[in-house]
Amino acid sequence: MDGVKKKISILGATGSIGTQAAEVLSKVNKNFEIKALCGGDNIEKLRQEIKQLNPSVVCTKTAENAKILQAEFKNIEVLYGDEGLEAVASDKDNDMILVAVSGKIGLKPTLKAIENGIDIALANKETLVMAGDIVMKKAKECGISLLPVDSEHSAIHQCIKNIKEVEKLIITASGGPFRTKTIEEMHHATVEQTLAHPKWHMGKKITIDSATLMNKGLEVIEAHHLFNMPYEKIEVVVHPQSIVHSAVEYKDGSVIAQLGFPSMHIPIQYALCYPERVEGIESKGFDFIKAARLDFEKPDLEKFPALKLAYEAGKAGGTYPVCLNAANEEAVFAFLDGKISLGKIYEITKRMIDEHNNISNPSIDEIFEEDRKIREKTRLLFS
Repeated sequence: MDGVKKKISILGATGSIGTQAAEVLSKVNKNFEIKALCGGDNIEKLRQEIKQLNPSVVCTKTAENAKILQAEFKNIEVLYGDEGLEAVASDKDNDMILVAVSGKIGLKPTLKAIENGIDIALANKETLVMAGDIVMKKAKECGISLLPVDSEHSAIHQCIKNIKEVEKLIITASGGPFRTKTIEEMHHATVEQTLAHPKWHMGKKITIDSATLMNKGLEVIEAHHLFNMPYEKIEVVVHPQSIVHSAVEYKDGSVIAQLGFPSMHIPIQYALCYPERVEGIESKGFDFIKAARLDFEKPDLEKFPALKLAYEAGKAGGTYPVCLNAANEEAVFAFLDGKISLGKIYEITKRMIDEHNNISNPSIDEIFEEDRKIREKTRLLFS
């Protein structure tokens, strides 16, 4: 990186992606200066990362945690809450913000960073699912780079040389823990069974979504916005080995895929270091013999109707994706709390979509208001 350190801040530093990003940065730290670490309630993890990465600013969820950290780290500026997140995201001294917070909380800081001309490494699906049109338009206007961190979108980004020559995007899905189970077995699965993902270790919410394939549906919407690709040209293929992370088909029939054994370190590092590639945690030769075989299947939309629902919501546009995301998330939380069965997640989300009054070109304020109303309405179904 020509001897100049890239200044970076992490929003969601104590989550799954944020923790792995800290591991990547520890390996390639000579290339980076850590401006800020923003974490949630896990103050112990944040404390470890402060010692590990030596940021100049820290943001935590509550004033109480901020007071504790400020007493311990007197030379660091300590912020808290949504205002703290937005302050970090607005700091023009940053070259890049890694948005790794979970949920809608990532949207406003992302927009703040874009407005201030700061590049984004995006690991927050909700930002583009809820407001993809607004975010991508703003990114283009402000001339910033928005680099995907999701392994699938990172793979597509790595495979695209000229988007005008692309005929189709192919997004792979592992099929989750219920790929070979019956619909009946899936619908009545326990939380423990649903969280037992065969390939990836992730947070609980995204793991549940992976089990229902809703996560893949959200990724389709995300890909539509990231690559300006019609939904008709985005295909999902089940690939149980999770070695082909996604592929791109060109107009001449050539297909280029990105391969690797399951690890988020590589896509995280790719986004942070782009456009350069440097040696990192997973820098070792890919073993084709170890990979042995690559299987591909068509997704079973009868067993995984959430994927079809996501396509429909994405194509309908407006606030339908907002409704899809909010209703599904509340239903997932209800499942994790033991209030509903796994099969009810789709039923509830579909009901909310069917009852939704769409807003065609919503503002950010309208998006957040619709999100609030949909969540309230969904939660009433569990009370």
